[in-house]
Amino acid sequence: MPRTSSGLLLALVLIGPLLLLPPPLAAQPAAASVDTEAVQALTRMGAALRALPHFTLNATTSTEYVLDDGQKIALPGTVTYRVLGPDRFFVEIQSEDQHRQLFYDGKALTIYSPRLKYYATLVGLNKSSQALLTESATTYGIELPLADLFLWGTPAFPTDQLQSALRVGSARIGGEATQHYAFRQPGVDWQVWISDATHLPRQLAITSHSDPALPAYQATLNWDTRRAVTARELAFDPKGATKIVFVPVALAAQTTDGEN
Repeated sequence: MPRTSSGLLLALVLIGPLLLLPPPLAAQPAAASVDTEAVQALTRMGAALRALPHFTLNATTSTEYVLDDGQKIALPGTVTYRVLGPDRFFVEIQSEDQHRQLFYDGKALTIYSPRLKYYATLVGLNKSSQALLTESATTYGIELPLADLFLWGTPAFPTDQLQSALRVGSARIGGEATQHYAFRQPGVDWQVWISDATHLPRQLAITSHSDPALPAYQATLNWDTRRAVTARELAFDPKGATKIVFVPVALAAQTTDGEN
C-alpha cells in the first residue's frame, strides 16, 4: 500500500492526498546560493498571477506514490481550475482512482465526488482563496494540487527566505519559450518553467523530503486567460447527490484524543 496521509476527513472520505504543499518557511536569512535573477523571475511570475482577473487552467500531472517496500509508482492525472476574482474557484481532479470537484464561492467550500454522488460543504468561511488555501491543509485536511498558484506573489510565500534559488537554463514547453529555475526551501525542492511571453508558469516539478524515497510531483500547465469565467459555472448543483458530514482535521483530532 502507498505510504500517504489522508487528505480530507469526512463521514466518507471524499478526497485523498493530492499534492504535498511546501511547509511553512523557517525564519532565517537567505543563503549565499540564492541567485537574484531567479528570485526576480519568481517575483514577476507572482505579479503576473495576481494580476489575472480570471483564468482557466488545464494541467496534466504525474504523482509518485511510495509502496511499503520503497518502490515508487507514478500515476498520471489531470487538474482543471476555473478562477474568478480573488475568492471564487472551481477545481476538478481526475485520475484512474479518483474524481473530485471542489467549489468555492467566497463563503462556502463544497467537495463533491461525481462517481460516488456524495458531497460535503464547509460554510461560514468568508475569506479569499489565498487565505483559505493558506490554512486548508492544517485546519481542514484539504491539500489542493497547484495551490501555490494562489500563494505566489503574496506575503504567504516570502521569497526572501528561500534556501536556494538558481536559473537552470532555457527550454520549450508546449512550443513556448520558457526559463527554467530551481528552488529549495525546508522540506521540498521544486522547479518551475516560466513563460518568456506571459511570465506565467508552464511546468512544475516538486520533490518532497518528508519521505526518504523522495516522491515527486510534476505538472504541465496550459492557460486560458482570455475566456471569461462566470459565477454560474463555479456554482455547485446538489441535484441527484447525497450530502454527508464534513469533519475538519482539527475537530477530528480533538475527537480522537478525547476517545483515548
